[in-house]
Amino acid sequence: MTTQIAGTRVAFLGTGNMAEAVLAGALTSGLAPSDVVATVRRPERGAELADRYGVGTTTDNAEAVAGAKVVVVGVKPKDVAAMLDAVAGSLAADAVVVSVAVGLPLSVYARHLPAGQPVVRTMPNTPAQVGAGVTAVVAGPTVADADVALVEALLGGTGETLRITEKEIDAFGAVAGSGPAYVFYVVDAMAEAGVLLGLARDVARRLAVQTVLGSGRLLAETGEHPAILREKVSSPGGTTIQALKRLDDGGVRAAFLTAIEAARDRSRELGEELGTEPQARPTPRG
Repeated sequence: MTTQIAGTRVAFLGTGNMAEAVLAGALTSGLAPSDVVATVRRPERGAELADRYGVGTTTDNAEAVAGAKVVVVGVKPKDVAAMLDAVAGSLAADAVVVSVAVGLPLSVYARHLPAGQPVVRTMPNTPAQVGAGVTAVVAGPTVADADVALVEALLGGTGETLRITEKEIDAFGAVAGSGPAYVFYVVDAMAEAGVLLGLARDVARRLAVQTVLGSGRLLAETGEHPAILREKVSSPGGTTIQALKRLDDGGVRAAFLTAIEAARDRSRELGEELGTEPQARPTPRG
């Protein structure tokens, strides 16, 4: 992975939390700071990034993409179309545009970039900020497999990557994109239960966090189905099976199913809204 991205010129257009997570992960994977330029709106933000990562910064998006092999689009979705229009004429024909902007379909990029420009749509989740995320990778119709592999190498420092189709991305977002919030919800409930049972609040929180962390690691390292691991904890007539029965009586499993389905449906709605902007002709190649 290191040799794959070493020497690759990368421009980051926008450096919000997720784009910064991708930037930090790419540097840990072998991308040299001297090969990175990040765009910012405020000089003080540029100074912060330069000090933290040693990368170049600029307030000029068109200047940033000139000569870049990979261009990571990390601005807010509402700002993407105007930003693409501004940089389209400065992109190299083989530059790979990588979207980390939530909800924007590939069709939006096709309308605002020169015809045939390679585009990869991605969806990281928030654990990418600590190198433990999972990122969906959707290849556009004109991107070469080698360029998709390059993007995956760039994302490697954020955790795992998974190639999917664009029609699957709403389901991915409902499970993995929103998923950390579900886990935080469960951890908070477990910690509150610990307080109810008489534990100090900091102790209850530590127990809940470490239990979820350790359980996830056990799942990942053993490769066993979660139902099998659950059964190993649930002794006949014991405490765990009684607790699980109460969860089933409360409809917790069904609630998770309907909640994730609702997240998928809302993602589809947002994608349709974002994808139905006024039509624009692709920018002609310089």
